[in-house]
Amino acid sequence: MAAFSSETGSAGFLAASTSKARRILPGLGLCIAVTLAAIALERIEEHLFGRAWLEALVLAILIGTAVRTAWAPSARWRGGITFSAKTLLEIAVVLLGASLSAATILAAGSGLLFGIAGIVMIAIATSYGIARTLKLPRRMAILIACGNSICGNSAIAAVAPVIGANSEDVASSIAFTAVLGVLVVLGLPLLIPALGLSVTQFGILSGLTVYAVPQVIAATAPAGLIAVQIGTLVKLVRVLMLGPVVLVLSILSSRLREESDRSVQEASAQQAGAGDRTAPRPVPVNQLVPWFIVGFLVMAALRSAALIPTFALPSIATAASLLTVVSMAALGLGVDIRTVAKAGPRVTAAVTLSLITLAAISYGLIRLLGVA
Repeated sequence: MAAFSSETGSAGFLAASTSKARRILPGLGLCIAVTLAAIALERIEEHLFGRAWLEALVLAILIGTAVRTAWAPSARWRGGITFSAKTLLEIAVVLLGASLSAATILAAGSGLLFGIAGIVMIAIATSYGIARTLKLPRRMAILIACGNSICGNSAIAAVAPVIGANSEDVASSIAFTAVLGVLVVLGLPLLIPALGLSVTQFGILSGLTVYAVPQVIAATAPAGLIAVQIGTLVKLVRVLMLGPVVLVLSILSSRLREESDRSVQEASAQQAGAGDRTAPRPVPVNQLVPWFIVGFLVMAALRSAALIPTFALPSIATAASLLTVVSMAALGLGVDIRTVAKAGPRVTAAVTLSLITLAAISYGLIRLLGVA
């Protein structure tokens, strides 16, 4: 009898797993196809122009959005698209933690390290204020603030699931951030003669203002190897801020949800009578600290303790990058381009003003620290 129950349970589990796979595979396959197309276009860019002006991550969103504009996926596809946009993205965030090394960061000196952390905090607050002043929704304002202040697309992708941002918010933020990222890479070297920057100063400025690590390398390359090394190091410190910022946002967003629920309950109680009010419920721990944020911090700690083999780091970084691109393809497939277009001018203004502010306070930090 026990054997029969065990066999029945195994069969049931297998059937459930098979059913889940059938719901996920079509949409997942579509996201992978969009990802492969984006990677192919990135390679074509590199072949034609010597560099990829638009990364595969951005191209995946654009291709996915184009597909979604021409064709609305049915329920058969939506399961896999949702899985790719949420679960795969969370796994990518965990793997991203392995790219951070405390030893490398500490070598930069405490003054610069604390200065960078302060710049990130000030930039987030300022960017959020600018976006809200321009009447952008709260979640999009947070995405723009974190994307500009930390690490562009990666920060937006990491913050989105924590604050419950929708596909339109994410795609809009990343699309405009990507365009400005290219312009910054091209225009930043012009500041060397304009501001009389030394190689070291330019490296720090680049690391504080450019969105992605590859873009930092591209921006600092004209100034030489020292600028590249310093810019990359400063950029990594900014990336390190992603964990604490997302952790704080997870706590704040949970409180906001609780306040929102309480307001709804109070409004209902006023209509039904005071005796019908529902008592506030405690927020579950998994909502305060999402599992992928814990995983991110654990991976960073393991990397700092040299518990992750060096030979495995490139593979982990590649996996994180690919999963992120697949997730962005899924986000693009969930975007209605008409909704994104409505927010265009305001998002552009918010990102541009936030970037200018970030560059200004970054330059102020360089002068404050007396960097030669």
